[in-house]
Amino acid sequence: MISQNLDYTADGKARIGYLAYDETRSDRRPAVLVLHEGAGLGEHVRERARRLAALGYVAFALDLFGGPFESREQGIATITAMTADPSGVRRHADEAMALMKARPEVDPARTAAIGFCFGGWAALEIARGGAGIGCVVSFHGGLRTARPAQPGEIKCSILVCTGADDPHVPADQRAAFEAEMTRAGADWRINLYGGAQHGFTDANVDPARWPGAAYHRLADTRSWRAMCDLFDEVYEREQHNARVMGGER
Repeated sequence: MISQNLDYTADGKARIGYLAYDETRSDRRPAVLVLHEGAGLGEHVRERARRLAALGYVAFALDLFGGPFESREQGIATITAMTADPSGVRRHADEAMALMKARPEVDPARTAAIGFCFGGWAALEIARGGAGIGCVVSFHGGLRTARPAQPGEIKCSILVCTGADDPHVPADQRAAFEAEMTRAGADWRINLYGGAQHGFTDANVDPARWPGAAYHRLADTRSWRAMCDLFDEVYEREQHNARVMGGER
């Protein structure tokens, strides 16, 4: 398996992402963008990229911030600015996906994005921005947005995996998201996991450092399986559409 850092440029900034794929295969495979938490591109997301590669995907973990923060204050300011204006995240994802689609290992007709915590919010912003990908999956990500999707804007399927006991994504936030997605006419679903809090996919999350966050093995396992099921559904549909378009040409 290839797993390595990859220099790239997106939204006008030089960045270092993380690429993982099975180099022994000769076929073209789906590409998945992997979006990191608010602490930056760390080992949790790198490990998820390697797991995707082992399943047969080309996984590219993005560097959303352009490097590590020098201070907590810088991190808070950066994240606050990004959530207030998600256009940069949307441009970044579009450029990164174009980079992946140009790679010889990738089938450009099969694409997705997944994200964790802050990256889960970012994945939903990619969908709200009308990205031409198959689906996005948000794991314990925030559901609020400064730019709600308008009818017809969302082109991909959406899966939200969230904890019923997550204090950062309470029931009223879920209800507002449901209303937004319904108004937009999106293909969406929410999986709600009983007993799970924020950050439930990260076995190394420290509840003392991150109040309201805790690992939850069952929610982690079930949400990953739900993601795989959605990938199977969407990629089968995308392959069919690509064959139909090819026949028309």
